[in-house]
Amino acid sequence: MSLRIAIVGAGAIGGYLGVKLALAGHDITFIARGANLQAIAQHGMKLLTDDGELHARDVKACDIASASTYDYVLVTLKSHQVAAVAADIAALCHDDSCIVTMQNGLPWWYFHQLPGDYSGKQLGSLDPQGQLWQLLKPERIIGAAVYPAAELIAPGVVRLIEGNRFTLGEPSGEKTERVTQLAQAMIGAGFKTPVSNDIRSELWVKLWGNLSFNPVSALTHATLEDIAGFGPSRELVSLMMQEAQAVAERTGIQFKISIDKRIAGAQAVGAHKTSMLQDIEQGKALELDALLGSVIELGQIVGLPTPTLKTVHQLCLLLQQSVLRSGHGLSLN
Repeated sequence: MSLRIAIVGAGAIGGYLGVKLALAGHDITFIARGANLQAIAQHGMKLLTDDGELHARDVKACDIASASTYDYVLVTLKSHQVAAVAADIAALCHDDSCIVTMQNGLPWWYFHQLPGDYSGKQLGSLDPQGQLWQLLKPERIIGAAVYPAAELIAPGVVRLIEGNRFTLGEPSGEKTERVTQLAQAMIGAGFKTPVSNDIRSELWVKLWGNLSFNPVSALTHATLEDIAGFGPSRELVSLMMQEAQAVAERTGIQFKISIDKRIAGAQAVGAHKTSMLQDIEQGKALELDALLGSVIELGQIVGLPTPTLKTVHQLCLLLQQSVLRSGHGLSLN
């Protein structure tokens, strides 16, 4: 069965997904802008892998204002970019459309259908005016934990670095027809796509590394293996993870691996620059609310202090201000 799928943010992950799904026979529209939109509209989207080049020529590309409506809307923008186009994303939806959130960090819909005392609460750090909740509607949401690494190396050209796993899950934990249908389409396109009955726990395991290694790397310009292999920074990362784990567990999350094992996993990636360090080098805004601000706010909601997370967050806010004010990136290379 061919699905109508829009990809909002045809960057690295969006391009990777779109090429494979298009070649598997799905009706794909890349929603992009600027040189990237021009390149995809003229030449399609290319994916470079270790096994060679895949080229999805027969795809549509348009800006978000010119788009139609779709069965599934995959949002592969960074979390802080979503609010600005929330009304446009809502316009891509018909009555039965699903929006698949593919951002790092805590999702704005975290408390939707969450069992326990906090169900239905909202995270102001991620959705200050409540517009995401109102416009995108939490009942439309399918959550996704994104594991691959890829980069947009030129307009319309993505290079896959590694990975093919995307875990999907309904906020309610149910295995619905709509999430199963998307998972089957992605499996048919060559992805590993399990459906989780606890998507928040999946998101937390990835966030656990991102909320600690990413900001520390941005502040120090160190790689994953440097941070994990140097005693003082390893201790700092461990402290941040402990605070985050305590907060998460208050909302019913279960961590199936230890902090040492999670740090070892990051260390094994090697001399990798995190996305947040790359953003600092390129002079871009950071994903601070999704990775740190929201966890600190969650701590306040559940009544747990997060002093280490707060200190690192404040330092990163100052770093971001300095870099954005300077108008250029900051690199030690």
